[in-house]
Amino acid sequence: MPTSWPGYRLVGQLGVGARSTIAQVACEETGKPFALKRVVRNSADDDRFIEQAENEFTVCSAIDHAALRKCFEIQRTKKWFKIRELLILMEYVSGKPLQDNKPTEMPAAIALFRRIAEALHGLHDAGYVHADIKPNNILVDGDNVKIIDFGQSCPIGHKKDRIQGTPDYIAPEQVRKMPLDQRTDVFNLGATMYWVLTGHNFPTEMEQHAGGNAITGLKRTPKEIDDEIPAALSALVMDCCAENPQNRPKDMRQLIARLSVAENILQGGLTGSKEITENAARSAETN
Repeated sequence: MPTSWPGYRLVGQLGVGARSTIAQVACEETGKPFALKRVVRNSADDDRFIEQAENEFTVCSAIDHAALRKCFEIQRTKKWFKIRELLILMEYVSGKPLQDNKPTEMPAAIALFRRIAEALHGLHDAGYVHADIKPNNILVDGDNVKIIDFGQSCPIGHKKDRIQGTPDYIAPEQVRKMPLDQRTDVFNLGATMYWVLTGHNFPTEMEQHAGGNAITGLKRTPKEIDDEIPAALSALVMDCCAENPQNRPKDMRQLIARLSVAENILQGGLTGSKEITENAARSAETN
């Protein structure tokens, strides 16, 4: 569990990750809750966890959006010129991960997707790509959404020297170590929407199991899995997960516009064949 931070009292543990723990603390003066993250370096193999924690603080302390978790302060403990421990005082976030809190109704799912996309638009406006959007990094509390874990985030256009991402949600350009931009998050969100709608993971270029081999498989559309899913929404998900970034919605604004069309179709605002509704949704990108 994280060690103490002057002026704050420990409330309890919130979670445990790779070389990290996170606890709830409360300000002794105001009683306001915060989260305190601790990352420990035991060997050179842990350097990447220290780097990710430093990166998370850099990004989260530079953004200001209600749906993006904030970081406030950082403490570094060094020994022999190496950081041995990091403590980060962060915004306390209630709610459950989307992984454990999926919407059960289609209107609620579309509204959730819109809130996530709006949050990511705010992140992109600040100049960053999240690069690890997945159900575990989206906390849901009623109508409120909070995106967390910015350890793999990077400036728009950045090219990483190693593969980073979660295999079931990773974009092809992440696997190929190409520059990342808004469309990388579009893919990650598309794969997340695919899972929410179908209960299945979208086949990406990496296997879920160790080895990271490219996989091949039939990419069934959400509507092929569940015919009650609106055709326009199914088409949007598949476009978000296009292998070539040029074939995806170019940013979250386009994605949100197409979600609105899918919502109108669901509510009976538009009718017609599968092809008509899909084309109507795609045309929203240019309007």
